[in-house]
Amino acid sequence: MKLGMMLPVKPDIKWTLARQVGVDYAITKAAPELSGRPAPWDFDSLRETCDNFRKAGFRLAALEGDEFDMSRIKLGLPGRDLDIEHYRMMLRNMGRLEIPLLCYNFMAGVGWYRTRVDRPERGGALTSEFDSAAMPPEPELKLTHEELWNNYEYFIRAVIPAAEEAGVKLGLHPDDPPIPQLCGYPRIFIDAEAFRRAMRIADSPNWGITFCQANFRAMGEDVFQRIEEFGKAGKIFFFHFRDIEGNAACFHETFHDNGPTDMPKLLATLRDAGAANCLIRPDHTPTLAGEENANPGYEMQGNLFATGYIKGILDTLEIPY
Repeated sequence: MKLGMMLPVKPDIKWTLARQVGVDYAITKAAPELSGRPAPWDFDSLRETCDNFRKAGFRLAALEGDEFDMSRIKLGLPGRDLDIEHYRMMLRNMGRLEIPLLCYNFMAGVGWYRTRVDRPERGGALTSEFDSAAMPPEPELKLTHEELWNNYEYFIRAVIPAAEEAGVKLGLHPDDPPIPQLCGYPRIFIDAEAFRRAMRIADSPNWGITFCQANFRAMGEDVFQRIEEFGKAGKIFFFHFRDIEGNAACFHETFHDNGPTDMPKLLATLRDAGAANCLIRPDHTPTLAGEENANPGYEMQGNLFATGYIKGILDTLEIPY
């Protein structure tokens, strides 16, 4: 198993701490507003990002998130063909630089969303929460669910050949929160059947899943059965390790060791399903005392705790990493 951590694209103390606790694999978002450089369809820009991680002792294992503005692609707007060509260029650059994985989503209009990010957890640590009761009334949808499906099909059929050519795997992340609509936009990746449908559309060994366990739990899915199903199909490329209490309509993040899911069983199931060699990282960690909560879910102390927790489970289960 490849144990990684989501790290900022620019070097800082988080890089140092990640190396000190034995993390070898870095995941980053290299979007221009974060890197200060051109988008990753520019080869020299992505090469500089890759070189910086290599010099610090990391292997850049994945890019994660929208690496540039994906609105025209997701919403089917004029100009999407140019954006798709930039996406294909990015995949080719990733292949040249041996960055093997791209974690992407197809959340249109609104991405990751919470109604608060300062919910007290154990010992006063701060976590995020989504409560549909705290949302204003939903406006009329700006496009239909089938229109969004059509946009996804148009996108994935266009980029899969480039991914195959480059040797890059695409790991689709669920919608978060996994609810049918949000702020006037449809959401389609909100249950396991949606992933089965997408798998049939793509029909490629380079199409797979970023299995975010807490999202599948919020969907009401049996996470252990879904790991067996998708793992045995060879489709779990990336595993986001986190947990929640609640359901899609109302939930909050927990620490990784005090949520309702049997997390050691989770990784044992992953191993037994044949996905023990996937990339894994801690996700949505609580903000601990002394941290500013400026980047909810991604402050460092919680990540360090979660990394040690994952290592302890992997050692106990005798899963190499």
